[in-house]
Amino acid sequence: MGAEALDVDLLIVGAGPTGLFAAYYAGFRELSVALVDALPEAGGQVTAMYPEKMILDVAGFPAVRGRDLIDALVEQTSQWDPTYLLGRQARTLSTVDDRLHVGLADGSVVRTGAVLITAGMGEFTPRPLPAGDGWLGRGVVNFVPVLEAHRDQHVVVVGGGDSAFDWALALHPIAASVSLVHRRAKFRAHPATVSQVRELGVPIITDAEVTALRGDDTGLREVEVVVGGADHKVLPAQTVVAALGFTTDLGPIETWGIELDHRAVRVDTTMRTARDRVYAAGDVAAYPGKVKLIATGFGEAATAVNNIAVALNPEAHLFPGHSSNAG
Repeated sequence: MGAEALDVDLLIVGAGPTGLFAAYYAGFRELSVALVDALPEAGGQVTAMYPEKMILDVAGFPAVRGRDLIDALVEQTSQWDPTYLLGRQARTLSTVDDRLHVGLADGSVVRTGAVLITAGMGEFTPRPLPAGDGWLGRGVVNFVPVLEAHRDQHVVVVGGGDSAFDWALALHPIAASVSLVHRRAKFRAHPATVSQVRELGVPIITDAEVTALRGDDTGLREVEVVVGGADHKVLPAQTVVAALGFTTDLGPIETWGIELDHRAVRVDTTMRTARDRVYAAGDVAAYPGKVKLIATGFGEAATAVNNIAVALNPEAHLFPGHSSNAG
């Protein structure tokens, strides 16, 4: 879009589950919608961090794989043809002639009647693997959005949390080999998941540190691991999954004239923030008694969109009727 401008009724900042459902619901309310997200694809943390993990607490699904939930949300939203502005950070917010103007990192501007922030924990930055300097994207990855990309590869997972063990479980059936390296003997991951990985026979190397990665122009070949500060091991590896956690930051959103509560956005019962026509829903929204679940975000998205519809058109009804009566 370059430095061009886009005009919509509603701009949703964050294309995770809550943002996607909000886009669907806004279309149902006959609002034109754009979604902006710093990540390169829709799905937010679900797509980036646990696309293969089963989610058990979404209403109507006894269990649903993360990727499948996002695919279904994108399909549900697609009937209203929203505009996706992915891989772009929302930076500035100003009011011009009673319209909100949101400036993006690429210089483009979205002119909108209202903004709905559904940014989850905000932008999250993976903690780097010190020995992997220069290898990111050339063998070192922080997330595994597509398992098939690693079929028949030797994979080394570095980390001791849930994500590390989840990747080990997911990759084990398709990779040539999977090894897990952790700097401590104790793990942050759920004990049941640790037991599953052990039962599969995945080598778990503890008190260990990846000290070197070696390869050539064709890619990564092997990693060197030092165990107990002395014992050197060399593991074959075409991929290293650096699951070392991440830092989170709301970034420029914090400068938008909204009230914050422990790195979340304070809202009222309509999901409205301290700034007129700026709303928030999902994990990023804060109010007393808040429970951070995907299911909670869905309800908050509907509440926010219905109140936005009235804010944009005072003659509109807050309750639009049940979707089962439509069409």
